[in-house]
Amino acid sequence: MGLSTQKGGLQKKLAYEMRCLVITLGLCFWIYWLIHRSNSDTSLTINGTVFINRTVPIGRIDDDFVCATLDWWPPEKCDYGTCSWGRASLLNLDLTNPILYNAIKAFSPLKIRLGGTLQDKVIYLIDVNQPPCNPFVKNESDLFGFSQGCLPMSRWDELNDFFKRTGAVVIFGLNALNGRIIDSKGSAIGAWDSSDAESLIQYTVKKGYTIHGWELGNELSGFGIGARVAADQYASDTNTLQHIVQKIYAGFEVKPLVLAPGGFFDANWFTEFIHKTTKSLQVVTHHIYNLGPGNDKHLTEKILDPSLLGGESRTLSSLQSILKSSGTSAVAWVGEAGGAYNSGHNHVTNAFVSSFWYLDQLGMAASYNMKTYCRQTLIGGNYGLLNTNTFVPNPDYYSALLWHRLMGNNVLSTSFSGTQKMRAYAHCSKKNTQGITLLLINLDDHTRVQVSVSTDQSGTSPEIPNLLNSKTTATNNNMREEYHLKAKHGDLQTQVLVLNGKILTVDSSGAIPPVEPIYTRMADSIYVAPSSIVFVRIPNINLPACT
Repeated sequence: MGLSTQKGGLQKKLAYEMRCLVITLGLCFWIYWLIHRSNSDTSLTINGTVFINRTVPIGRIDDDFVCATLDWWPPEKCDYGTCSWGRASLLNLDLTNPILYNAIKAFSPLKIRLGGTLQDKVIYLIDVNQPPCNPFVKNESDLFGFSQGCLPMSRWDELNDFFKRTGAVVIFGLNALNGRIIDSKGSAIGAWDSSDAESLIQYTVKKGYTIHGWELGNELSGFGIGARVAADQYASDTNTLQHIVQKIYAGFEVKPLVLAPGGFFDANWFTEFIHKTTKSLQVVTHHIYNLGPGNDKHLTEKILDPSLLGGESRTLSSLQSILKSSGTSAVAWVGEAGGAYNSGHNHVTNAFVSSFWYLDQLGMAASYNMKTYCRQTLIGGNYGLLNTNTFVPNPDYYSALLWHRLMGNNVLSTSFSGTQKMRAYAHCSKKNTQGITLLLINLDDHTRVQVSVSTDQSGTSPEIPNLLNSKTTATNNNMREEYHLKAKHGDLQTQVLVLNGKILTVDSSGAIPPVEPIYTRMADSIYVAPSSIVFVRIPNINLPACT
């Protein structure tokens, strides 16, 4: 080989190595830039303060405030071309599934409302001499798109056995259209035929089944959904149900609640109804689907819009005003809420992003003295706490479980200063524990919030006292619990929840994973990452509102 050839080869080798060096340096610079950009995003931190009124609670919720529903919809129920119900109906749900059992058992107890649209087309097969028990059959010409269905007592027995084993607290929705005729305008004419309901209640008592409450009807108030009942007639029917319950449960120390109307809020209708049931009604139930239809392409944006989330406060406030003016002793529940109606939206109402809406709803409802909040659904549709096909918990299941275990009965008046993208709620901690628990919801996708906590709401002092740094409020314990909820890989439409850096998943036996906190020094600030949710239990902060 000649010298010139060797020289040319050496030049090519040097050129090749130089190109590799340039590529490597470029790659390193690109990685550095990504890391730097990422760090700069997460380091975009603002300060905010949670203000808590320490004197008196503004509401008090039930121990089993978190409630979930089981519906009647058969597999043929479809919305927008998607059939999302599978075998999640009360009539065909697999009661032997270990995940289902463990998911309910984990709440100890979970309040479950049995009902939904088709409850007003269900008859109860109690007498063997009755006609055969036919299933729901899809028929677009029928009311609600299905024929009349039937609950056989053999299935009722199975359900009650399951609820007893899981410790569930059961609310049953009765058929309020029985015996009525629906006219061409959708008005239900005539009084309620209570005989079928009375037979079911008698059977239930005879078998020794425990029912926490009997609810009359589903979404028949106001303009109704498919059909409607006038307020004065509904009040008369509710009085009838109360008479039946008192008669059948005579001698019982604790009698089931009577609940109604389980419909959408209409101020005039609810005012008349409540004023005419002051002695027969224990719980006023209403439904919420404030995100609109399930096929809305902007559901995620709506969920992350604080002004839209806060809009529901007007309904909650109005309902409480009606109750106070009526002189009734009845309390208010959110009897059904799934966010988006018509079965929700896959990868939105069953994904991590839904927890921003759901936990905000729980916090807001509690602050307006709603005693219970029933989520549509426990399983079924695209808004279930559990996956309809696999039974695996969706993110909202764990959000509900954390609320249930951490947020106590007394609701504290709470506000947040620093950004409109942070939603903040506070309760006295769950019974048998001391202190308070905060719920912090950061709707901002690029800003971290450093949070201080104060009971000074005068606004006159530039130096806001931070309870986290106060030596007088945490003398016996200098640690707090934190539960940071994030989406896997930051994908808000994922169905995988990350708690304190760990993915939550059931094991091969169907056991619900533990939801464990991280412990942080009281003196350290609370940091809420972008697009994340944090529960914070602060022990040994003794407020007058919690005593």
